[in-house]
Amino acid sequence: MAKRPAAKKAATRKPAARPKGKPAAKKAASKTKAAAKKAPKTRAKKGAPQAPLFLPVRGAEARTIGHVQLEVGRAGAARVKRMIYPPGFHWEEDMKPVTGSELCMHAHVGFLAHGEIHIEYADGCVVEFRAPQVVAIEPGHDGWVVGTEPVVLIEFDFERETAEKLGMVKPHSHGQA
Repeated sequence: MAKRPAAKKAATRKPAARPKGKPAAKKAASKTKAAAKKAPKTRAKKGAPQAPLFLPVRGAEARTIGHVQLEVGRAGAARVKRMIYPPGFHWEEDMKPVTGSELCMHAHVGFLAHGEIHIEYADGCVVEFRAPQVVAIEPGHDGWVVGTEPVVLIEFDFERETAEKLGMVKPHSHGQA
């Protein structure tokens, strides 16, 4: 049985690494260039991944705060947010100057869709989240991106009433009110 030509596979998935000294198939290279020219232009930052998870959210308000790309849409009384934290993000360095508080006093509830984050509370309690995972982060924390991948968090909130409306301890205290 004849092998399927590498050029046909290259159009549908990432090509495998080639041994040194062997040129890439010209047909595969031309298809990749043609596909890149046809791809829609987006607001994504230069060098950012172009998977659907990273594309602009239709109908959402976009802004950047403390190096975090934030897109917010309304759903009833709640907000639905897609937040992209870049590699190297650390709340203490990137957001503390913006908020003026010692720790993040916002509750985060949602779905970690990409990446890994480290959360540390004032009492020393540490929680690590790795995608895919549901997250519930109580107010009174520091946090940072782990590794070289951006973190994508899909969050549901009620602005300043999130912790109260979702029955979360405010601030973090190991479940004690």
